[in-house]
Amino acid sequence: MTGIEELQELPLGFSLDENLGGLRALFRRASDWVLRRFRLAGGREAAVVYIDGMVEMAWIDDHLVKPLMYDAFPMRTGGVTESVQALVNHHALAVSQVKEARTLGEVANAVLDGDTALLVDGEATALVASHRGWKQRGISESTAEAVIRGPREAFVEVLRTNTSMLRRRLKTPCLKLEALTLGTYTRTDVVIAYLDRIAPDAMVQEVRSRVQRIQIDGVLESEYLEELIRDEPFSLFPVVRSTERPDVVAAELLEGRVAILTANTPYALIVPAPFWSFFQAPEDYYHNPFVSGALRLLRLAFMFLALMLPSLYVAVTTFHADMLPTSLLITLAAAREGVPFPAFLEALMMEVMFEVLREAGLRLPQQVGQAVSIVGALVIGQAAVSAGIVSAPMVILVAITGIASFTTPTYEMALAIRFLRFPVLVLGGMLGLYGLGLAVLAILVHLADLRSFGVPYLFPLAPLQPGALADVLVRRPQWSDLFRPRMTAGSNVQRAAQGMRPAPPTDPAALTDPPLPSKPSTDAGAGSQEREPQEQGRGGSG
Repeated sequence: MTGIEELQELPLGFSLDENLGGLRALFRRASDWVLRRFRLAGGREAAVVYIDGMVEMAWIDDHLVKPLMYDAFPMRTGGVTESVQALVNHHALAVSQVKEARTLGEVANAVLDGDTALLVDGEATALVASHRGWKQRGISESTAEAVIRGPREAFVEVLRTNTSMLRRRLKTPCLKLEALTLGTYTRTDVVIAYLDRIAPDAMVQEVRSRVQRIQIDGVLESEYLEELIRDEPFSLFPVVRSTERPDVVAAELLEGRVAILTANTPYALIVPAPFWSFFQAPEDYYHNPFVSGALRLLRLAFMFLALMLPSLYVAVTTFHADMLPTSLLITLAAAREGVPFPAFLEALMMEVMFEVLREAGLRLPQQVGQAVSIVGALVIGQAAVSAGIVSAPMVILVAITGIASFTTPTYEMALAIRFLRFPVLVLGGMLGLYGLGLAVLAILVHLADLRSFGVPYLFPLAPLQPGALADVLVRRPQWSDLFRPRMTAGSNVQRAAQGMRPAPPTDPAALTDPPLPSKPSTDAGAGSQEREPQEQGRGGSG
């Protein structure tokens, strides 16, 4: 056990000097910690300890130090049976969150969390007042997940702000937020969020146990947790979904899933995360269901193109040229005339160069990154074709493949597809269509074997659940989406009432203005009566 750990376990004594000496040893060579000694109104010595930049200085001066020095009149009176600490807590501290600390470690951890510690001479207990005031980034629009229609606010790095955004969307006591602290040195706050009676108890317990068993020196981002709690650590496919949009987290909690929020990062983790959830955008539920369903099918089709298109071109042109129409084959042969490399090396070079340009565009400053990536692709592609290094059809195919990879809403799944493209390309260049068949079979077997917190990765396709499959390939209308997925929800699977399908009124005339009352009849002459015609109401019939 190190000297710091031994100091942290020491209990506070009755001597203020000894307690402050221990704190000085803990915060040795720390220029941002502040120790302020003063005398209470009753004459006893006291001290406040805090970290500069993590508390509000004006609050400490006006609501902590000043009341204790001048305004704590009960401490001047005699015959008081309460201890000084209890007297200060009950009569002097104008703050709602006050707790006690009995060891040097508890005091140090509270101060490092942004709280203020009050120590009084002759008392073996310190009072910790919570009034944190560090600077933070304001709530803004998500930069990683584009918003077309829907809420535009995204999570920030402050954990309590993120939980409050969830509370505003799920105003129910069933929303549970379990707090944990991870990291020996970072002491990062982590919150497990779920809806009681909707999320299965076994799922919540599994998430809780996986997070609690983490023992690491620091947690700086949610990716640290993702690597330590995922089911299959060696798979390229993501089995934990990350998002910085609170509306996405609220929607997933209503499905019976569990969210993990980490301090100092705007990204929340969602588990379990089946394969199909990575192709569903939040805007799918904010647009017409038929348009959203068509867009989902389009994303899946372009995902397949992003994975297979270069490999299919190489396999067909290298091993199965007789499958192409004669005119197309002649066009491709004319375009490849003079190219010194086989189609496999040509595709490999172009794919690597495209990935380099994409990575360079991400790492460069925002003002020049997009221009460099676009201009670089145009210049390099045109120069390579003019020099006869690559053919024009290959440039077109690589461009289509790159665009197709951008249709995947989640960045993690897009990365997996981009990296899987290279081994598939190698198999297609070596074995032709037979190699592509082996690659597709291997990927499907791997996907069928994956689990996301015990839930099959390809659910509801494997195992097949026809009722839930309808909301995977397309988007079911809200009036027909009556049940939650049985694989992720607990016993409470009913999410909406039946009979909400909208329909036109059965009696359209009931929506029109009622006719005006008829005028009373008048005598036109002796022995004869005429009734004036009834006036027609607006939109009515006579």
